[in-house]
Amino acid sequence: MTPAAPDSPSLHAADTASSQRVSGSQQAPHVQPSPPPRSHRSQTGFNLRRLVLLNALGVALLACWWIPALDFWPTLDSDVFWDFNQFITPLNPHWDTLLGILNTRAFDAVAFAMMGVLFCWAMLNDQQPARYRRWTSIGITMLLTAGLLSLFVLRAISYGHASPTRFFNHAQHLSELVSFKTKDSASNSFPGDHGLMLMVFASFMLAFAPRRIALCSLAFVVLLSAPRIMVGAHWFSDVYLGSLSIALIALPWVLCTPLATTVARGMENALARLKQRS
Repeated sequence: MTPAAPDSPSLHAADTASSQRVSGSQQAPHVQPSPPPRSHRSQTGFNLRRLVLLNALGVALLACWWIPALDFWPTLDSDVFWDFNQFITPLNPHWDTLLGILNTRAFDAVAFAMMGVLFCWAMLNDQQPARYRRWTSIGITMLLTAGLLSLFVLRAISYGHASPTRFFNHAQHLSELVSFKTKDSASNSFPGDHGLMLMVFASFMLAFAPRRIALCSLAFVVLLSAPRIMVGAHWFSDVYLGSLSIALIALPWVLCTPLATTVARGMENALARLKQRS
């Protein structure tokens, strides 16, 4: 009886490789873990294209206002004012009261609180560690930007004009129809400082907050600046030409460059060191 031939080493190697392929095919495939979702957007680089585009839009707005042959803005200003002023009469006491409330200092505080709610919403949506310190730094940077821009407008812009309620002799003044103090006129209403501060806030939300919060902040610009226009404390162009052109020219140099991010990061680091010392 002939003994069985021993298995060759090559057959053992083939069987081992085959078993490894089978066991490997039964294992779950390796899945690369996805990064955590980002709940915020930030401007960290120098976006030259966006900066030039926004600056060009701001200059174009000013140019179409300065050219004497174009009477678009004066006509629009007059039409918008009279369209709203005709409804400010003793025959509409409830409407007069509502407009009066929307133009008080108390409602300005409510509007500021509403922006604070949006800011806190953006902070709570941020999934990064130390989000409170980060958004505190962004908030301080935003306030510094608003303060410096307001100071620039006050010191550097010499042009000004009276509000429509002081320009037109037969304009109806809301303050004469309500029993509380409300703003319906200004000796110099250009540019709209109220609207400009709203635009600063919206710009920072566009740069750092989630998209839906940024869109809410843009809606705030329209809704919260409208009462001043509706009562004649500002011309339409005070906000959507004056404030908007300043915002389009100045804010991109803060938010389309590393400036805002660098300042905010420096403040964040300073707050971290302060916390370690305490």
